Amino acid sequence: MFKDVAPHARDGGIGRARRLRRQMTLPEVLLWQRLRGAPRGCKFRRQHPSGPYVLDFYCSDARLAIEVDGAAHAMRRERDERRDDWLAQAGIDTLRIAAARILASPDDVADAILACAIARLPLHHPAAPGGPPPRDELGEER
Repeated sequence: MFKDVAPHARDGGIGRARRLRRQMTLPEVLLWQRLRGAPRGCKFRRQHPSGPYVLDFYCSDARLAIEVDGAAHAMRRERDERRDDWLAQAGIDTLRIAAARILASPDDVADAILACAIARLPLHHPAAPGGPPPRDELGEER
């Protein structure tokens, strides 16, 4: 598991996230049923507080936020763009998915999310601080 780069929640963010977990929309519930339990080794969190925002779903290792866009998002594009830019500055990419697409084919959407998350995973885990030194070409310590 990698270091979580998501900014910490601001005041009230954790309480708001807990409330949103209890009030998930149908598309969010359908997607969560497919993303929970670390499918293909990718661990997702739902309604994850980060800074002033609550991310619908978040994969820390892939540094990927997944946002389910319902009808209300069409009226607040500028707000969503500011949010995506803020997350990008924190090193987190945002994948936006229309709620209607999830309702039509939740399995296909979950597969696409997993493929995107896996593609973003680094090839190697970074060495732990104070861990062993790197090995030379023969596999022996330097």
